[in-house]
This record gives sequence, C-alpha cells and structure tokens, in this order.
Amino acid sequence: MDSDMEAAKTARESLDLAFHMSNLLDTGLDRHTLSVLIALCDLGLNPEALAALVKELITQTSTSPPPSSLT
Repeated sequence: MDSDMEAAKTARESLDLAFHMSNLLDTGLDRHTLSVLIALCDLGLNPEALAALVKELITQTSTSPPPSSLT
C-alpha cells in the first residue's frame, strides 16, 4: 500500500514540475490537458506528433470565428 501512495505522490510531483515548466514556456496548456498529453506519451504516442497536433488545434481555435448564434 505504501508503494502505491509513493507512486501517486511521485506522479503528482512530476505533473507539478511539468506544469510549472509548461507555464514558464507559456504553452497555454492547463493541468488536465498536460496530464492527458503525458499519458499519451507514456502509451507510446510520438511526442513530436502530439506537439504538432496541439499547435494545429490552438491555431485553428484562435483563427476560427466564434460560433454563430442559432436564435
């Protein structure tokens, strides 16, 4: 049981450090998104491909017009 608690603590500390670095680099990623991206990398997805996808999504979001009202 102690090893599970220690693993959870280490994971939290690692995410805290990654989130701090993300903020220093002004990535605009929130803690949850960063956690998902790290999990995807842990599953073997290519980090460069994920970074390119995130950049593209951010670009599309910032350049697309707001949704029109349906009323």
